Order: sequence, then C-alpha cells, then structure tokens
Amino acid sequence: MPTPLNQSLADSALLTKSLPLGLLRAFVQTNAADDGLTPKLLAELKILARTPGLLVACNYGGTLCAAEGVSTETLPLASAAIAFRALAALPNTHVAVISGRSLRDLAAVSRLPAEVHLVGSHGAEFDMGYAHGLSLATESVLQQTSQALAETIGAYRGITLERKPVAVAVHTNSATPEVAAKAAAKAEQIARAHGLSFIVDGSVLDLSVVEPSKASALEHLRSMLGVSAALFAGDAASDELAMATLRGPDMGLRVGEGPTLASHRLRDPESFARVLAILFELRRAWLFGEDAVGLERLSLIGNGSSTALITPDAKICWMSHPLPDSGSLFAHLLGGDAAGHFSVEPVKASQVLGQRYVDSTMIVETRWADVTVTDYLEPAPEGITSLVRVLSGTGTARIIFAPRPDYANAPFSMEARGAEVHVVGTADPIILLAAGVGFAITSDGRHATATADVELRHGPVVLNLRCGDTEPQPAEPPDENSRRTAVAHSSRRWVQGLELPSVKPSLVRRSALVLHALVHEPTGAVLAAPTTSLPEGIGGTRNWDYRYCWLRDGSMSVNALVDLGSTAEAEGFLDWLGRILANAPGPEWLHPLYSVTGAPLSTEAIIESLPGYAGSRPVRIGNAADHQVQLDVFGPIAELIDALGKRNGAMSDAHWELMVQMAAAVLARWREADHGIWEARRAPRHHVYTKVMCWVTLDRALRAAARHGRTPLPDWEPTAAAIREEVLCEGWDETAASYTVAYDSPDLDAAVLHIGLSGLLDVSDQRFLDTVTAVERELRVGPTVFRYRYDDGLPGLEGGFHICTTWLIEAYVAVGRIDEAWDLFDQLVNLFGPTGLLPEEYDPGTETHLGNHPQAYSHLGFIRCARLLDGLPRN
Repeated sequence: MPTPLNQSLADSALLTKSLPLGLLRAFVQTNAADDGLTPKLLAELKILARTPGLLVACNYGGTLCAAEGVSTETLPLASAAIAFRALAALPNTHVAVISGRSLRDLAAVSRLPAEVHLVGSHGAEFDMGYAHGLSLATESVLQQTSQALAETIGAYRGITLERKPVAVAVHTNSATPEVAAKAAAKAEQIARAHGLSFIVDGSVLDLSVVEPSKASALEHLRSMLGVSAALFAGDAASDELAMATLRGPDMGLRVGEGPTLASHRLRDPESFARVLAILFELRRAWLFGEDAVGLERLSLIGNGSSTALITPDAKICWMSHPLPDSGSLFAHLLGGDAAGHFSVEPVKASQVLGQRYVDSTMIVETRWADVTVTDYLEPAPEGITSLVRVLSGTGTARIIFAPRPDYANAPFSMEARGAEVHVVGTADPIILLAAGVGFAITSDGRHATATADVELRHGPVVLNLRCGDTEPQPAEPPDENSRRTAVAHSSRRWVQGLELPSVKPSLVRRSALVLHALVHEPTGAVLAAPTTSLPEGIGGTRNWDYRYCWLRDGSMSVNALVDLGSTAEAEGFLDWLGRILANAPGPEWLHPLYSVTGAPLSTEAIIESLPGYAGSRPVRIGNAADHQVQLDVFGPIAELIDALGKRNGAMSDAHWELMVQMAAAVLARWREADHGIWEARRAPRHHVYTKVMCWVTLDRALRAAARHGRTPLPDWEPTAAAIREEVLCEGWDETAASYTVAYDSPDLDAAVLHIGLSGLLDVSDQRFLDTVTAVERELRVGPTVFRYRYDDGLPGLEGGFHICTTWLIEAYVAVGRIDEAWDLFDQLVNLFGPTGLLPEEYDPGTETHLGNHPQAYSHLGFIRCARLLDGLPRN
C-alpha cells in the first residue's frame, strides 16, 4: 500500500487533485475483448513506461476522438482526455497532438490543457502566427484552389469544403462511398493542377501548399523536449510518415484498419484511450514507487561477505552480487517489481502477523497465520552468494522468483532443470535449488520469472539461491536445519563475547550485529551501508551510493565494536588499510573512500532505468566524493589504533607504523582547505571539524607513544599545539556565539561538537557550552539533529542525521545535562524500526525515515551513547 506521504507526493505531481483518476482506473479494469490489447502490447507498455523521458503523441480525428468533423462538437473521448491530462502532469512525460487540422481549429475542438503540445496542418503549424507568414502568391493559389473545388465538387451531396491556413480541406465523412471516391479523384486532379500536395487524412482530403510533415514534427518535438522514447498513434496514411521515424524503444500504434508500419493495431479510439490509461498507471507507479515500504521496516541479513534486505512481507527487495558494489540482482527497493524481487506469500491472502530476528542472529522470520518464511545468508566461499529461504506451516505458499541482474539492465532467460531453476545468459551462474517445487516460467522477451505454489502441510520447503558457484558441490551438512543451526551458533558465540551495557542491551546487541554484518570479512573493509540511492529527501536528488568503505566511517564502526570487546574487525580493517597504504604514493594522498577490494572507485554514474525509492531520482552508482580532499580521515584512524592498543594492552609494530603514517599525513597537509566530513560539492574551505581531527591524530599518536613506550617524532607535539591554537582562534564566530563549520563562516555545523568531545577544548569552557547551546537551538528539531542549515551547493532538502543526534547526546553528558541526554536518547530509541534497525536520517516534519539503510553511522553512534549513559542516573 502507498504511504500517505507517497500518495501526497503522487497527487502533487498530478498538479491538481480534481483529476478524476478513479474513473480512469475503473476504465482500465473494464473488459476489452478483441480491442488489440494483446499480452505483447502490455509487456512492451511496461517497458515504455519506465523510459526516463517519454513523449506520447497522436493524430486527433480517428485516434483521440471517434469522429471526423469541422465543428467544435468533435471532442476527444472523455477517457482519452483524462488520460492525456494525467500523462501530461507526470514528471518527465510529454504529450502532443499532431493533426491535419489547422492549429486554431485543433485548439478549439480538443479543449486540451496547455500542458499538451498541439501541432496543426499535418505538422507544419506550431504556433498561431504561422499562417501570417504566407506570401501573397501562396494565398492566391489557395484562393484559386478553393474556387476550383467549389465549382467542381462543391455541390456533391455530403461534401463540405474548409479553408485552412495552408490548405483547402475536402470533408467526405457525410458522403456515400461512391460520391467520396469521385470527389477524391477530382480533388487530386485539382491539387496537381495547382502544384499542391494531396493528403488523405481519414475522411479529410487536404490540398496543401506544404508537404505532410508529421515525421519532422515528431522529430522536432523529440529534440525540443529531450525525450528518450516516443509512442505515436495514428489512423491515417499521413500518420505513417511519423511511424517511419520510430526506432529503438519507441512504440507505434495503428488505430483502425489500413496498411501500417506500427508494431501494434488497436480496434478504435476507445481502445487507444484504454492504452493511454494503462500507460499512465504504469508510469505513475514507476515514477513514484507507490508501494515503497518505510525504510526503518526493512530487515538486513548478512554473512560477512554478502547482504540482502527483506520487506515486512518477506520480499527480498535488494541484493547485489558478487561484491557489495556490484550490480543488483534484486532492486525492487529502487524500482518496484520490474527491478527484481524474490517473494513468498500465502496463496490465501492474510495479514503478516510479525517479523523478527532469531535471537542474537541475522536470521529473519516472517510469519503469517499458516505460512512462515525463514531467511538467512549462509557462509560461502569468496565470490559465492548463498541465500536460504525456508518455507514452513500448514498452508499453501506462492513463490515468485524474479531476478533482474545488473539493475534490471541485463537480458536473460530461465530454464527448469529437475529440482533447479537456472538463470541463463548471465556472467556468473545463478541457480535456485528447490527440491520438490514445480516452477512455471514466463518471459516478457527480455526477462523471465519463475512462479510456483507449494503445499507446506507435508513439511518445510527449502529454497537455496546460489550465485557465482561455478563448481557446485553438495551442501555440507546436507540437511538445511543443521546448517542453519551452525549459522545461529556462530553468531551467538560472537555475541556472547561482547560486553553489553545495561542500557538497552537488546538494541545495542542488534546494532553490533548490524556493524558486524557490514564488515566484508574477505578483505576487512567496512560498508557505510549496504544500499545505494535511498533518498535524503523523498522525491529529491540527494541520493548517494554508500556501498563502499569510507576510512572515517569504517574506523568509527570497528572502534564501536572494540568498545564492546570485539577486536577482530578492527584488526581486519587495519590490515586492509595497510594494504592500501602499501600501494599509495604516501599516507597524505589517501582517498576518502575505497571499494571493499581497496581499489579506487569508478566514475559516478546514473542508472536511468530505475525510478528510485518512492520516485526519488536519480539512482547513482559510484561516488564522486572519492575525488574530494577530506583531511579529517586521519583522526578516526588514529583514534581506532589508540583504542585497539589500549584494549589489547599492547601495540604491534604494524599498527604503530600506521599511526606514524597518519601523523605524517597531518604534518604534510593540515594547513590545507578541504571538502570536509559532509562532502559538500563546493569549493574547499578550512573546516573546523577537519582541523580538530588533525589535532586528534597527533594527540592520539602522542598518547599511544606514552602508553606503549614508543618514541614520538619531535614535530608532533608542537604541531598539535599550533593546530589547537589556530582552531580555538579561527574557528570561533562572535556573531553565532559558537564554533562554526569553517573559518570566517557564521554557519553552524553539528560536527563542531567534537571540539569538546575530542578533548581539544575543555568541556567546561564557556565557548563549548555556548556551542552546545547553539547547535541545540539551531539544528535540533524534536528527536533529531540536522547537520547544518547552510547552502551546500546541492538542490533539495534532507532529514536530521542520527549520528548528529548521538553527538548532541554525548555533548549533553559532557556538560552535565544528564536529564536532557536521557530524554533525547529515549526519543532516538523510539525511532528504531520494528526489527531494531536505523537508516541514516529522519525527517521530523513528515515523520519519515530517510537515507541509506541500515546505516553504520546511526548504529555506532547509538552504541556509543548507550555505553556513555550506562550507570548515569535518570529521573
């Protein structure tokens, strides 16, 4: 079901809520036998509806309306007019009528709104002033032609003549076939005698000073509107000229009889109106994602190398293979059913009773009255993804397996081979093992879907999707229950080693499991999130790919696990970083982020074929922040190395060398401007948070040296003092009465709270107290804290960031405002989804969860706050 917010968004895009869409939907659902709406046409309409920029154009009489005529009584079909208006109101969707009528007559009879492009005189007339540019000689020819027609056929019964700006028209619709044929022959002779084009447009014969140009009109509209595909429908010979220009993803529709180049034929204008209505519904659903599930309600499964997201009704809505940043196999989250999904549901419709994680695991159970689905990703060799779905209960379940590789851009076919369904035509093998299940496979010509109904009263049904398994081996152990038990045991053993606080231990445990799942164990890298392009504002463009390892985010994530007593993730992350440094020209040239393999990112690109979550486009892959200068990244790494050494009671030579390299990077570049933690796409500045993190790098290096008997470099301490002095002086703004985002700027930034949280400035200093107050006053709204309010060079709005909320909680504790810390913490707890997950942001105005999900920042910040509040009194 669409959420109220998504429905409101869709309604706003339609420009007016007065549009009778209910009538349109009812019209779509009426029976239409033998009207030309074939399964092939419907399948192609689904593809056309997902075109980034679409033009829908048609002839008028005989296509958009049922009758020819010269009077204003010739109105378009009511259903067609509604559909045309609705399509015109959709984003990136354009509609046009290219008619043989004069533009003035077309506007009068059609009564279509201004959003519809009208082109008259067979494509020649784009504006009312066209006729005024005709020469006197041309006007004389038309006058002579009109007189000749009147003298020759004007008296024929049922024949009427009409003067147009560039033609004389002969209307034969009221004449008998014999009279019409005789009039046509005479009119063609007169046209030749006067050097005019003779155009047959249904029952209208045009003797025109211009050649029929519907083809060039259609091409002109394409170019002017910048569309990527067009649908053209017509009923006359002159329309075939436009049909001849269609190519690629375009679609041609012939309405009625007659020879045609169109790929589909419709019975009558009523059938075309139904096509328009269907196209509108398909395109609106694609553009606005009306079935978008609240992000906080999505559950994550993971096995240390792969991840997937599950909706509350057990639909696998997001999964990529083989790497986190590889093309998606299921992208329903960003494009609906057409983008790929793997669904299980009861055949007998019923409400979901609940969804939960099996205690201390990443195994998800979804339960209906008579069907239960248990999902998990089991451990597999590197490069292989193994998704297991177990169906149990007493009812009948329906399985829909609809993979769409590479963001639904890769064509493929399917074959049922015994107990297996093979996806054929993909780079990696994709096999669904389903013993005892008989699948029916259908195809739309580009993608295939396998469906099956299974009775569960005879015992559980196991579905095992294996991707990338080039040499399949029998499962070990062979029974699924034993494998699931082993997965659960491994997870619980890890959880048992954690030192959980007494504050919200179950949510801290779940947050730790989320961070653990975001660790890519084969390499040691840590994902910021497992998804791409989940919007920071519904319908907005702030949609980024987070399936990479930011040095900052990764350090902070594994540091949170170190705080809970798990150090293996930190060790793996620092090993991964060490391998990157071994191939870097110097530590000061580290990128802000890398792929999990340690490779730099490819160019940021847009997937035009996906409409985005709830219609939030574009869908991006890659991240241009890879090319930014972010000099704060050394600080979190140094903090991690220091915390790990403290936890272990010793520091290895390799980790000390990393610390020395981070310090060297700061010495080399701390005086430079950068793009900052928030990756603003504007000119670099001297960001206060960056300078604080440069100080943190040297401060933690000095601490580690003292704690572990290492020798610091002589430049560390004086440089740290110089950075501190500069930040305290240059970062303060008297107007704001606070530390601000950058030198010489009055704008606030929640990240400047670290000037006290890091230890650079004593938390009892009035300047820090004032900074906390300023952030609270300017950036906090209810349960969330915004990053900043200034113009960052990007369009659109965003929500408050959970990580910023946790920083303010930490600041409240630091300055002794314990009750307020508890209050904000409790409000944050209330924002967790039903299975204990948090995305990146929250919009308090619309009460909408936003951003990539689940977000490492959000969960690590929550862990820090729970540990900090542990043992503190609350009223």
